[in-house]
Amino acid sequence: MNLSYLNVVLTYLTIGFAAAIVVYFIFKRHVIGKFWGALIVGFIGSFLGGVVYQTFHDFFQKLAVFNDVNVFAAGFSAFILIWIFSKLSSSK
Repeated sequence: MNLSYLNVVLTYLTIGFAAAIVVYFIFKRHVIGKFWGALIVGFIGSFLGGVVYQTFHDFFQKLAVFNDVNVFAAGFSAFILIWIFSKLSSSK
């Protein structure tokens, strides 16, 4: 049972990490804290996507699920949160 929770947490962390790499290194967006700031915000966004998925489970049930994690919801919210953080960072 604990191993399944570990898989879920590792999946969310991987999605947040991937979102930070894409936004910071591929899109070359400026964020406060550079890569580390994007990474932290990506982790937060990924977990928030999981919360949204749990809240609207029936709607997202048709989307792809990996390790009991809806990767679309977690990835989408991670990218959105990093994008907002990037917009706030570039205004300073």
